[in-house]
Amino acid sequence: MEETLAIVPEIAEAAVGLDISINNIWLLLATFLVMFMQPGFALVEAGFTRSKNTANILMKNLIDFSFGAVIYWLIGYSFMYGAGNAWFGDFSLFAFNPLEDGYGAGYSDFTDLMFQTVFAATAATIVSGAMAERTKFSAYLIFSVVITLIIYPVSGHWTWGGGWLSELGFIDFAGSTIVHSVGAWVGLAGAMIVGPRIGKYKDGKAKPILGHNIAFGALGVFILWFGWFGFNAGSELAATGDSTSAIAKIVLTTNLSAAGGAIAAMFTAWIRYKRPTLSLSLNGALAGLVAITAGCAAVSPGAALLIGMIAGVVLVFAVEFIDQKLKIDDPVGAISVHGVCGALGTLLVGFFATEGGVFYGGGFAQLGIQAIGVFAIAAWAFGTGFILFKILKATNGLRVEKIIEEEGLDLYEHGESVYN
Repeated sequence: MEETLAIVPEIAEAAVGLDISINNIWLLLATFLVMFMQPGFALVEAGFTRSKNTANILMKNLIDFSFGAVIYWLIGYSFMYGAGNAWFGDFSLFAFNPLEDGYGAGYSDFTDLMFQTVFAATAATIVSGAMAERTKFSAYLIFSVVITLIIYPVSGHWTWGGGWLSELGFIDFAGSTIVHSVGAWVGLAGAMIVGPRIGKYKDGKAKPILGHNIAFGALGVFILWFGWFGFNAGSELAATGDSTSAIAKIVLTTNLSAAGGAIAAMFTAWIRYKRPTLSLSLNGALAGLVAITAGCAAVSPGAALLIGMIAGVVLVFAVEFIDQKLKIDDPVGAISVHGVCGALGTLLVGFFATEGGVFYGGGFAQLGIQAIGVFAIAAWAFGTGFILFKILKATNGLRVEKIIEEEGLDLYEHGESVYN
């Protein structure tokens, strides 16, 4: 009996070690899925734009991930998760190396750093779509660095880093606002300042500029849909105990919202434009994915489907409003998908959260907190983006010359073309 009791602590220690290993492996797999979203974004952006700018689009998606990985590891991660205060992280995690710096289990901290890195890269790449086909590559490099260095980490610290929004009780489980809307609001500032593409608006009316390969766009959306399971379910940060069922629920809510978004966008476009357009249906699926990202762990499957459908309807009208009324040229609909539907999905958590939501007897307190977070982060991202792009326009220059835009950025900016 005594011998049995003596080995109990050893069994318990082994079980804890096994749990840590399983959680670590799961988070690494989720990291790989989120990293796979990068080619998804690249294909969507390339497919929805013209062939003469394909190399430029692909180059931007390669470089924003490459620069972002280095900059976020060097300092962005510290600004986001360093101790600091309620507003900013400090430099305590500068050039983070947990085995040398004495943090936690070492390998688990490496994994967390990588998981957070691919999220930062997602925020950065959203901007390239909103400003596609007329932005200088050198300017893109600069603001790609700034968004992963400062803009994303600071608002990320307010929430996931234990800052003031976290203390309020703001819910954004995997980043509808923290990741997607941040990239979109920076992109909105950039699109406003760089101006529309040549020929986009004539006599005050928007003229369609069609993408060159809708098949690329469709493949990109399916890749993003697949990768999103890692994006949302990986944010559980564990895969043992109760987290196993939590992951399964998150995968279900994510999938239902995406499907609902695609269906609702298709029918909305069919009714409004007399055709079930593929491009809007594809963006509808993305709208559903973005919208559910905030509440994927907090809402029921039925609510997830409804959230996706609401986002799909709103997406169609948001694209039309931004393009035709505001006359802001967003070639891929990034502002509507990631900005409008990201904010919408975050607000809807206040209605549909099974704990504290309006529809579950929780009153309006959570909804108020959600609204504070949405508007505070929007003001930060748009404001800093606006200042950044104004500075770039006055110094480095933001927009390519007219002849470059007309003949294509590929040959002039990169000296090569995808299509020969």
